[in-house]
Amino acid sequence: MNINTLQSKVSQLDGVEIVEGKGEFAFINVKNSAAIAQISLYGGQVLSYRPLGQDELLFVSERAYYEEGKAIKGGVPICWPAFGASFTSQGRPFHGFARNRTWQLENVVQPESDLTVVCLQLVEDDESLKIFPYRFKLKLEIHISKELQLKLITENTDVNEFEITQALHTYISVQDISKTTLSGLDKVEYLDKAKSNTGPERKCQQGDVIISSEVDRIYLNVSQQLKLEDASARREIIIYSEGNQTLVVWNPWKDLCEQSADLLDDDYLRFICVETANAADDIIKVKPGNSVGISATYSTVGI
Repeated sequence: MNINTLQSKVSQLDGVEIVEGKGEFAFINVKNSAAIAQISLYGGQVLSYRPLGQDELLFVSERAYYEEGKAIKGGVPICWPAFGASFTSQGRPFHGFARNRTWQLENVVQPESDLTVVCLQLVEDDESLKIFPYRFKLKLEIHISKELQLKLITENTDVNEFEITQALHTYISVQDISKTTLSGLDKVEYLDKAKSNTGPERKCQQGDVIISSEVDRIYLNVSQQLKLEDASARREIIIYSEGNQTLVVWNPWKDLCEQSADLLDDDYLRFICVETANAADDIIKVKPGNSVGISATYSTVGI
């Protein structure tokens, strides 16, 4: 679908436009009385969200790829129908394929002047059936208001049951990672997946999460609400999630950041990934005709 055809779908809405962005991808720009946002149809990916009068919530690398078949480094990539390497046999891509496909624009609605809802969807095609042999409808609802809310809904339109793991792989922008703390995970067990980890995989969080080295953790049986304090920016980000038992926290730190072609060498200082997820043993079974979902809501307050 070309840009003009897409634009015709939103032409009656104030503050919504569809433009050709980097990599010739279609970007949806939204501005209402509460916030501004940008969404890429490639990947079904929120790239920017900023409440009016506040700082940007999301981090996107200056070196991010905007190429077919590659994930955009930053924003909120959608990991589906698998999180991590559990899906990578038989040539299947790491973190699934949803973040490497162009999604369809289902509709955009503005029920209030301070709320815009963008609905995207992804369905099976010949390529997806080769690596995930099921029919499905994957729907992403993006609620843009004084809060950012993402709802990812999986519908099984096949005749067979299938299993998924998944994540909203959110890159949160911070001013200084050394002055950033994540609270709400004290005494929660986690799996330490960091390449630098030489100890046991299963550990227990003590106090707040503070990033001072490579962190790649899957937290188990998590609470629904967390608080991220970005002290240098004098703000707190409240993260509320539903539909998940696990949460992923990731920062590559210096060595891995320098090895990543789509990150600047010091980008690790400017983001933390806090990912609402069904990962590890948090496997979701979806029966034919049924739907399941996860959601995450992000709100910011000054401190």
